[in-house]
Amino acid sequence: MNAKLIELAKRRAALIAGAEAQRKELGEAFKAWIRPLAILERGAEAVRSLKSHPELVAGLAVFVALLRPWRLVRWLPPGWAIWRIARVVLGAKRFLTGP
Repeated sequence: MNAKLIELAKRRAALIAGAEAQRKELGEAFKAWIRPLAILERGAEAVRSLKSHPELVAGLAVFVALLRPWRLVRWLPPGWAIWRIARVVLGAKRFLTGP
C-alpha cells in the first residue's frame, strides 16, 4: 500500500507541474490579447451603463436634435475633456469614501 501512495504522490506532482507549465504557456499566448480585450470590456461596460440610464440617451438625442449635428462637432473636444475630468473626480471620490 505504501508503494501505491508513493506512486500516486509522484503522479500528482507530475500533473501539478504539467498544469503549471500549461498555465504559463497559455499566459504567454494570451499576452498579446490583454489590451484589445480590455478595450472590448470597456466598450461593453459603456453599453451596460447606457442601458441602465435610458434617460441619459434620450437627453442626448434631444440635445443633438436641438443643436444640429454641425454644432455638436464644435462641442466634442470640451465635452470630452469635461467627461474625463468628471470620471477622475468621481473615481477619486469613490476611492476615498470606499464602496
